[in-house]
Amino acid sequence: MTDPVARIAELRDLIEEASYRYYVLDDPTTEDAVYDDWMRELEALEAAHPEHADPASPTQRIGGEPLTGFVEYTHREPMLSLANARGGEELEDWDRRARATIAQEGLGDRPVAYVVEPKIDGLAISLTYEDGVFVRGTTRGNGVSGEDVSTNLRTIRAIPLRLRAEAQTPPLVEVRGEVYLPLDAFAALNEQRAAAGEPTFANPRNSAAGSIRQLDPAVAAGRPLAIWCYALGAVEGLELASQQEIHAWLRAAGFPVNPGIRAVGSIAEAGEQARGWEERRNTLNYDIDGAVIKLDDLTLQRQMGSVGRAPRWAVAYKFAPTTATTTLNDIQISVGRTGALVPFAVLEPVVVGGVTVSMATLHNQDDVARKGLMIGDTVVVQRAGDVIPQIVGPVIEDRDGTERDFVMPDACPSCGTPVESPEGEVVRRCANAACPAQALQRLGHFVSRGALDIEGLGERTLARLFEIDMIADAADIYELAGRREDLLALDGFKETSVTNLLRAIEESKSVPWPRVLFGLGIRHVGAITAESITDVLPSLAALREADAEQIAAADGVGGAAAEAVIAFFAVPANRELTDRLESAGLTTEAERARDEGPRPLDGCTVVLTGGLENFTRDQAKRALIAAGAKVASSVSRKTTFVVAGRDPGSKAKKAEDLGVPQLDEEGLERALRDGPPDDLVA
Repeated sequence: MTDPVARIAELRDLIEEASYRYYVLDDPTTEDAVYDDWMRELEALEAAHPEHADPASPTQRIGGEPLTGFVEYTHREPMLSLANARGGEELEDWDRRARATIAQEGLGDRPVAYVVEPKIDGLAISLTYEDGVFVRGTTRGNGVSGEDVSTNLRTIRAIPLRLRAEAQTPPLVEVRGEVYLPLDAFAALNEQRAAAGEPTFANPRNSAAGSIRQLDPAVAAGRPLAIWCYALGAVEGLELASQQEIHAWLRAAGFPVNPGIRAVGSIAEAGEQARGWEERRNTLNYDIDGAVIKLDDLTLQRQMGSVGRAPRWAVAYKFAPTTATTTLNDIQISVGRTGALVPFAVLEPVVVGGVTVSMATLHNQDDVARKGLMIGDTVVVQRAGDVIPQIVGPVIEDRDGTERDFVMPDACPSCGTPVESPEGEVVRRCANAACPAQALQRLGHFVSRGALDIEGLGERTLARLFEIDMIADAADIYELAGRREDLLALDGFKETSVTNLLRAIEESKSVPWPRVLFGLGIRHVGAITAESITDVLPSLAALREADAEQIAAADGVGGAAAEAVIAFFAVPANRELTDRLESAGLTTEAERARDEGPRPLDGCTVVLTGGLENFTRDQAKRALIAAGAKVASSVSRKTTFVVAGRDPGSKAKKAEDLGVPQLDEEGLERALRDGPPDDLVA
């Protein structure tokens, strides 16, 4: 019988290692289901053996009653602010002052090097560890004291509750970092809040700060917050000589450290690094508003000290702002594929963060009202990374009386059908399934990359074919093969482009059934939900005859999605559409449902990496699934083998490190026919 105390310790180690690889290294090796099983087992064992409770246990990340308020906490070492440099000249001025101070301190013989870090636009926090265990987390506050937000910080899985054994463990250390919300998560969060009738966040920083300062830790736990760590505050028993050594210790101890940090030997190189961050800021999944340039030598840092609350040994190279003011010329309405009427702002074009912006999202009519917007207002516009531009709010003092209120239409602007306001929803909807605007949006979704992925049917081409009645629904796309001459008669359609388009349409017939289901655009059925549904109901025929309970039985599929599927197939036009798609030759059942032959890879877990000569990635995946294999996205010790094609990347290296066997394309073909070879060798 397994010793429960030993098993508790083992599970804690397994979960901490899995979290570290997932949240810090971005290199997961454990399947989600396995992780969840470990967590459930640990929770049960800890409940049965409360005498072995540990505040650093992974089960203690989320829990406790909502707080009544936050306690003020004085930092052992102040959290300083930074002086700013705008442009190369100011950066060089800072460097001259720094070197003069170094000379005055009698340290002119020490080599001067710099470290350049991204300046994350988030919430600065301090994490205190005693004997390697997390005991407290606080906000920066005024730099001298902040608020104790330990309960909320515990919910961030990238923050270790216990320092890793690979690092030296001091009796006391304060770790400084910046909590942020990734931009893709920020966009999704605002969409969810708008749909629920809740106020949207103005920017990712506000959402991160608002999450950490929630009195209910369950709110923070429900948001995918992340952190970059970059400095130490008070330290006892840890001797480090440079900023680079701090970063190395942080990584070893289990903290996320930005991989783009660089050490350089001159202020000119530091400036180049800072400008490089500015050039690629719009490609990042987090907000930065500058770069931080620090002297690398900690002895120099200590000797230079600070002036006021700003260190002399560091400076913030500030970027151009990502906000601008412009005129809100109009508020118009777009109609989505599910009939939702969504207002959007038509702006006087303005450059924001290096990009010209002429439109911005407004989510719904309540969002317009909450922000107090009027047509004709001067407004503040913000753009963060690749997130759709949005209006922060109006500049009230600029109003001159010519502004006018926005009124949500009572009828669909596309088809004139009276709009409905479903109970419990903020969004108004056009209930006319034949609405032209909805039909065009559905077509766009059907041909999109995550669905049928038909190259050549872009937004403009679709709109044009829709306007001239060559395409009215998804099934019409597959009738274009018989209308080649009609296509060639259109302006801009040449022999080559038509040939390529018809080839792409034909190839889309082999897209797997889950993507076809996703492409139908059923409300609440995203790509992941479609995968789950087809795991339980692996064919169109099975899905059409299923009841809501059967659909909701799929992993992660709720009642709303199940009811939406039932409602979709209750409409005769939708059943006719799917009949036509099936007749056109689209895949409407999963590989395993069609396969009546042998399944030589039953029970195998396979990972694909690199390019293959005779298979596309989807073809290889379908072939493996048809042979009985499970195709995973990451390599773990449970992986049976990895198929490594051209330029395999990090997955092949991970397989080598874990001792997981690898097959080339010829080996894959043999395995599909005969099963995995008995003599697999890593």
